[in-house]
Amino acid sequence: MKTDVLVIGAGAAGMGAAIAAAKRGLNVVIAERDEITGGILNQCIHNGFGLHYFREELTGPEYAERFREQLEKLSDRIKVFTDCHVLKLSEDRKALLVSPKGILELEAKAVLYTSGARERPFGSLMIPGDRPSGIFTAGVAQRLMNIDNRKVGHRALIVGSGDIGMIMARRLTLEGTEVVAVVERLPYPGGLLRNVIQCLKDFNIPLYLSSTVIEVKGRERLEEVVIANVDEQFKPIPGTERSFKVDTLILSVGLIPQVEMLDGLVQIDRRTKGVACSNIGQSSREWIFAAGNCTAIFDLVDYVTKEGERAGEYASRYAMGERFSQNVPISPGENVMLTFPNFYNAVDDLTLYVRCKKPMEKAMLKVGNFEKIFEDLIPSEMIVVKIPNQKLSGLDRIVVELKEV
Repeated sequence: MKTDVLVIGAGAAGMGAAIAAAKRGLNVVIAERDEITGGILNQCIHNGFGLHYFREELTGPEYAERFREQLEKLSDRIKVFTDCHVLKLSEDRKALLVSPKGILELEAKAVLYTSGARERPFGSLMIPGDRPSGIFTAGVAQRLMNIDNRKVGHRALIVGSGDIGMIMARRLTLEGTEVVAVVERLPYPGGLLRNVIQCLKDFNIPLYLSSTVIEVKGRERLEEVVIANVDEQFKPIPGTERSFKVDTLILSVGLIPQVEMLDGLVQIDRRTKGVACSNIGQSSREWIFAAGNCTAIFDLVDYVTKEGERAGEYASRYAMGERFSQNVPISPGENVMLTFPNFYNAVDDLTLYVRCKKPMEKAMLKVGNFEKIFEDLIPSEMIVVKIPNQKLSGLDRIVVELKEV
């Protein structure tokens, strides 16, 4: 079977990419491993989605449904294969698709990789102690509660103050589970300020900063979790231990871009661990485009959708025979922890995503000949800025800096 564009993954980025490509008149195939399109959105029943994209507040399923409706309207050009796993993607632009219906080899002119991210597991934390039941990643606990309608525990502690961790603190409380604390090893919260207020402060849930779990105890089921304060090197400080009697431990300790399928095919960024790509979504292999959390971990689904749409537009242009010029590398400079994209292509303006290294009251963002002042910066919230291509003309390397003012 042949198609113009193959989209791997039907979350926010994948649906946006497929719609953008189909609107240019191309034939698109979407391969989604779940039973329904929408990805992680389907289990995110809280509101807060769509504020940038639709200018209204939606739940995750409502946000996903908006795009399912568009997929349906373009069904003459978009074929959606759900419950379908892409087993292999080879250098000759052929993909091996596996589903209960059988095995299909698909050849595409361009591939859009939008596989999202996976959660960092408990084993990666190297926490000493027992290995009882009652320890869940935040996403797994969220799915058990919101999709399977199961209560995960009676008394819980949450590790990590990322957005999903704080949202789960509120969700558990609303479902009758007592949340004794949220523990964060950094000296500041790891998620959006609005979630600190709406999910923790509004429900009187304690947030312990500069703290970490140092031991878990329990036989068949978790019984106790011990935490301690940490120093600047994140090493536990003796004498600061505090113990909590809980039967549930929820881990919200970060996401890792899901890129294993592209191993050996494209360049992977060593900082984000995601697919290195340009501002048009093109990877180091010209016919593979990528967007969403498989490239870098974004704050908001609205950004993911917009990046998917942009990648979908340029992947379709590539499939129609257009080729793009040399990319200029982008790298983080002073006070910058992360930048995305990794390369700049002058065919379009640069939408730049930046995370600062530390909280900053006021700083000037310097990118080539572009400067802009930002206030109240924290590492957990991305700076998003659109830079006209004329501000970047003639550069053979772009360094992104934040200078305190």
